[in-house]
Amino acid sequence: MQKDIDSIIVAIDGHSSCGKSTVARDLAKVLNIAYIDTGAMYRAVTLYALQNNIIKGGEIDEKALKKVIGDIDIRFRSNLSKGKSETYLNGENVEDAIRSLEVSNNVSQVSALGFVRKRLVDLQRLMGEKGGVVLDGRDIGTVVFPDADLKIFMTASPEVRARRRYDEMVAKGERPSFDEILKNIKERDERDSTRSESPLKKARDAVVLDNSNMTRTEQLDWILDKLAEKSIL
Repeated sequence: MQKDIDSIIVAIDGHSSCGKSTVARDLAKVLNIAYIDTGAMYRAVTLYALQNNIIKGGEIDEKALKKVIGDIDIRFRSNLSKGKSETYLNGENVEDAIRSLEVSNNVSQVSALGFVRKRLVDLQRLMGEKGGVVLDGRDIGTVVFPDADLKIFMTASPEVRARRRYDEMVAKGERPSFDEILKNIKERDERDSTRSESPLKKARDAVVLDNSNMTRTEQLDWILDKLAEKSIL
């Protein structure tokens, strides 16, 4: 029996900079359902902490962050001219700011905090409770929506992911260091996989998508095939 597209939940987890957000956006657009960028939410909290001196010298003032976490408002708004959803932090568009290397260097330790994860997981469940959503992150299929209709675990080699991130930053006019980006990715993999709070791991019933040598179209077609196999399409 075919399932109603408007009620499905697709969970895409995986390593940093492996293209989860890109394929999630593409999938949501093809299926005409909502996309929730959970990684952007953790990045927004990290940006807030940096802007308000809650992170200094790579150290988080956990008490200060816990005190204000309930006041941090994160929303997504469609930008029709760009054809995508953008992240707003307390009413300000921070879509570009949250992609900086400084945020990347600090987001793993922020996302490892239990009170941060609880707050954002609650928001994510509220956003997706009615279905008709694609979410990507680190613990969507294991914690946020363990009963998702399709769970995907995405990965690619660290070098491939670093090159993609490097090219993305260069395209924005930045002058990043490839070696620094590669180092950051490897460190994030280690932190994300070994943290005590909701560590990055493949859900038991997730399918693995290694897109190291796949084009954007190929990986989207791969996911659509998996949905068809589950009689969702």
